[in-house]
Amino acid sequence: MIRKKSRREESLDHAELARLLPAPGDPQLSLDRHLLLEEHLMNEIQCTAPAPAPAASRRPRRALLIGVPVTAAALAGVFAFTMLTGSRGATTAATPPPVEAPVVRIEPGSTAQLASTVQRIAAAALARKTPEPGPGQYIYIKSEVSYLSVSHTDTNPSKAMVQPVHIRESWRSPDGRKGWLDEPGYQPKGGVTLDSDVTRDSYNETKTLPTDPAALLKKIYARTNDESDRDQQAFTAIGDIVIEQLVPAGTSAALYRAAAKIPGVVVVDHAKDAAGRDGIALARVDQQSGERTEWIFDRKTYAYLGSRGVQVKQFEDIKPGTVIQRTAVLQRAVVDAEKQRPGEQGAV
Repeated sequence: MIRKKSRREESLDHAELARLLPAPGDPQLSLDRHLLLEEHLMNEIQCTAPAPAPAASRRPRRALLIGVPVTAAALAGVFAFTMLTGSRGATTAATPPPVEAPVVRIEPGSTAQLASTVQRIAAAALARKTPEPGPGQYIYIKSEVSYLSVSHTDTNPSKAMVQPVHIRESWRSPDGRKGWLDEPGYQPKGGVTLDSDVTRDSYNETKTLPTDPAALLKKIYARTNDESDRDQQAFTAIGDIVIEQLVPAGTSAALYRAAAKIPGVVVVDHAKDAAGRDGIALARVDQQSGERTEWIFDRKTYAYLGSRGVQVKQFEDIKPGTVIQRTAVLQRAVVDAEKQRPGEQGAV
C-alpha cells in the first residue's frame, strides 16, 4: 500500500527489530484490524521519535507519499514490540480507523469568471475587520480536517482511505516562535509544541509582505526552485499562508489577487469544505500528482471557508474524483495565552 508519510516520522531500524523480535507468525487479520494497527504503529513512531524539525507544524503534502509495502504479519510483530516496550513519549489517544475517501463528480474549472470572482474575494477581505495580535498573545485557529491515510488497501486496490473528519486546534505566537497543536487521535494526548526558530509565514512576517499583487507575486516566486513546477509552488506557498493563519486585511486581498495571476488558476463553481459547506473555489491542478487544490469561499460573503484536494487525473491507485484532503476553518481568534480558547478569559 502507499502510506502518507508524516514529517514527524523517523525511519525504523528493521534490522534491530528483527534481532529483538521472534519470527512473526502469519496471523489472518481483517482489513479494519490491519489499518487500525497501522495507525497505532504510526502514532507510536511519532511519540518515540526525537523532537521534530520546525517545519513539522505544516500538514504533509502529497509529494511526501512513498510506497511502503507492509504485511499484516510484520505489522502485527512491530505492534507487539511497541506494546511490550511501551512509549517513551506522551500517551497518544486512540486513532480512529480510516474511512473510504469520498468520490465526487469533477466539476470543470474556468477562467471566464476569474477576474470578477477574485475582485469580490479581495474586496471582502479588505472590508473584514481582523484583530491584531500583540506581544504575548496567540493566534488561535480551529479547523475540521481530513487527510489521505492510504491510497489503497491490499484487499481492494480501488479504494483510497482517509482520516475521518476531526478537530484540529492550533495556537501560534505572532512571531511564529511559540505555538501548540492539539489534534486528538493524530498527535500525542494533550497536543504537541510548535515552538520553532522558523518565522516564515508567521503573522509578523506576513504583515510585512507587499500589498501590491505584482510585487507580492514576485516575492512569492523568489521562494520557489527548479525542482518542480514553479507555478504550482507559488500557488501552494500562498495556500500555506491563508489556510491556518490570521492574515492582515490588505495582505489577504493582495495574496488572492496575486494568486489569480498564476498560470493555471481557475474558478470552480461548486466545492464543499470539510464541514460540508458549499462554496466557490479558486483552484489549480498539480500536473505532477494530478491533484486539484481548491480554496473554498462562501458564495455570498466571499469569506474563506477551507480547502479541498480532488484527484482529477489517475495517480498510481487513486482514481479521478477521489477527495484526498478536506479542511474547514471554524474559528479564528486572538487569545492571551497558549492553549486558551475563545470565550475564555482574555480571548478576543
